[in-house]
Amino acid sequence: MVKVKIFNPQNGSKIPLPVKFKLPAEIKGDYWVTKNSKGETIVAQRLYHDEENNFVAVVTFAGAQEELTFDHEISVDQVKGIKEIKTTQEKDAYVHLNTGKFDFELCRGTAMGEGSSKWGLRHFMAVDEKKDLLPSGNNAIGGFYGPFFTPDNGLINPAEHIIVDIEPIEDGPVMKKYRLFGRIPDGLKPELHGKRFALDWSFYYNVPFFSRTYQVDHFQTTVNNRSIVDKITVGDEFESGIGQLVFDRFAAYDGVWYREGDPYSGQLAKKVQELVHDSQKRSTRFENFRKQLTDNMENAHWDLYWRLFSVWENALTPDEIETNLQDVRQKAFVLAELNNRPWLYSSDPVNVSSVPDQTIFAGPATKSAEINTKTGQAMIWQTDQAASAFQIVQRPQSGWQNWGTNAENECPSLPVGSLIHTAYGPYQDNWREVADSLAAIVKIKTEIHA
Repeated sequence: MVKVKIFNPQNGSKIPLPVKFKLPAEIKGDYWVTKNSKGETIVAQRLYHDEENNFVAVVTFAGAQEELTFDHEISVDQVKGIKEIKTTQEKDAYVHLNTGKFDFELCRGTAMGEGSSKWGLRHFMAVDEKKDLLPSGNNAIGGFYGPFFTPDNGLINPAEHIIVDIEPIEDGPVMKKYRLFGRIPDGLKPELHGKRFALDWSFYYNVPFFSRTYQVDHFQTTVNNRSIVDKITVGDEFESGIGQLVFDRFAAYDGVWYREGDPYSGQLAKKVQELVHDSQKRSTRFENFRKQLTDNMENAHWDLYWRLFSVWENALTPDEIETNLQDVRQKAFVLAELNNRPWLYSSDPVNVSSVPDQTIFAGPATKSAEINTKTGQAMIWQTDQAASAFQIVQRPQSGWQNWGTNAENECPSLPVGSLIHTAYGPYQDNWREVADSLAAIVKIKTEIHA
């Protein structure tokens, strides 16, 4: 008989947690029925590509300890778990999953350079809520941007300009893990050329969160005149239509230190206006953009601004890109350092849409949340390494919003390799406790009884 004792330092958990452990070689088979301390049945799934563990099970803690007793082996068709569904919305979807808690499509991207071209999670919704947080498919959860997508690299985000390869790492009903990987397109900076990345996503049955890690080839560059070594901007996007917001507040675990407004975005918008309204004839590609960008630019997809300055788009020459963005950078760098935007502190969640540019830049955190005060729903992020800064946008003019791990002027702030847990559910009032559950590190003791 094999027993696995699991010790949770949190003394309980607000959500079910996937627990991984290593069993002796004599335990054969892929799926086992185990009994917990209450005699309830929990299925354990074998892991094939984990260097430290060979089984995973989803455990709900009532206290500080739980015990799983391995009872008997079963076949996969007897296991209730994650379901693969026929893809219904995006042609580039690699897989459509219902995890019991979430329904979404994991997409490869189309490399067409548009908002709808992004790889990552699309059409994400909670099964109980049945509300798509990305209804148009024009945005995605999980892209990463800086330092490759910055004012001085002349490249829009990699998520819009490549088709990723995807391979399953673990493929069972209790846990599914996928690896997205590819080569990042080259921008203007030679030190960022030829870089590759891999992104691992993990999903679990009936668990209200998912996990991911980003690995990127070593790089060293400068952004905002600062040295950046192996730090990235991760961006999770949401949309709800003009005049609406998926989330209307931002919170950090120990309160929010933040600055209001985004001078850089204002300077970029002015430059775009200047270019599209001048009389100079440029490339055919540029003239196509000129037709798309109207006076009502606040309602335009933000990425449309950036595409003017992308070497990939070839709307402007590299010299034109550099000249125009140099002007944007010089003005934005000065404005960002003025004393007219003091650091503020709020112990309560911040109403981001009420501040200038509907944007705040928040200080370091490992636990943060965006909250809908009308529905009580919250998205919670917990990272094992702190991001040194965040850009939070909640823009009702377009219904678009973003959780991004970057400081001002697109300066990336999350260390490469950080483990990110992201939970979603009715957690407005207890999101800190849920975040603590995400951070909990359980201890395992395996006992073998003859």
